[in-house]
Amino acid sequence: MANPDRSAKMRSDIDLDVVQSIGSHCDLQTCHRLDFLPFKCESCGGTYCLDHRTETSHKCAQEGRWAALRAASSSSASSSSSAPRLPQPRSLLEGPCAHSTCKTTINTVRDPGVNCSVCRRSYCLAHRLQGSHNCDTIKPASTGSSTSVSANQKAKAALSRFKAWTSSRAESLSPLRPSPIAELTKLKRAAKGDEKIPLQNRIYVHVEAEAKSTTSKLPSGQFYYGKDWVVGRVLDKAAQALQVQNVNNRDDGDGNKLRVFHVEGGRVLGFGEKLGECVVNGNTLVLLRGVQMVDLLVAE
Repeated sequence: MANPDRSAKMRSDIDLDVVQSIGSHCDLQTCHRLDFLPFKCESCGGTYCLDHRTETSHKCAQEGRWAALRAASSSSASSSSSAPRLPQPRSLLEGPCAHSTCKTTINTVRDPGVNCSVCRRSYCLAHRLQGSHNCDTIKPASTGSSTSVSANQKAKAALSRFKAWTSSRAESLSPLRPSPIAELTKLKRAAKGDEKIPLQNRIYVHVEAEAKSTTSKLPSGQFYYGKDWVVGRVLDKAAQALQVQNVNNRDDGDGNKLRVFHVEGGRVLGFGEKLGECVVNGNTLVLLRGVQMVDLLVAE
């Protein structure tokens, strides 16, 4: 027959082993209490009970180390994400297909442009044939020395407008202006856009319509767009918000088409570029009319 005292003693020893394996003793020399839910100090790495879990209560030898490391990590992450590197400008010949209903951006790596020898306009591969773009109903684009002179003058005028916008923007670098954080906060409060765009995917920008080339009922505004939006979609939304006539999808001639000029980047954006790859929060976009990529090449 088993000895009840011996069985009770064995159960007591087993229970004690289980308790000791679950809990941990406080590392503070004056305490050393067994705690079933001990706390680990992130600064010194010690284990402490509920009463001595704070750095002050156990007189931590490395007090404040964990907080300093966390602050440095957060600062590094925010600085790297707030100022993304802008890519190099793409080909200046990039532009839309001349077909009236096509929105394909041509003269890119993926979509080369094909020039029609009859109507002398550039088309995507799908509309390169004369029958696919109704070539017989299109008036050929004029050529000649007089056209070249006119295009050169137009290009110089466009470049002078670009320089004016860029030089006026240089005033924003003055140390007397509010901090970038304050400006961005003010911009976010005033900006309008599609509420379905997630907050982390929004880019907040100033949009203006140049008076010399674009008639607008609203000269400027603050808006936000999606990072993954292409510039062509941004242009459509901006023109609609500022009530600017947009005939880019019609075959009314290059002189009536709208383009988007990026002030900080100092260049015209291609319709197929993604906004998040070329623009950052707080930048300014200007709607210009009658400025083509080939104009910039002629002027240079």
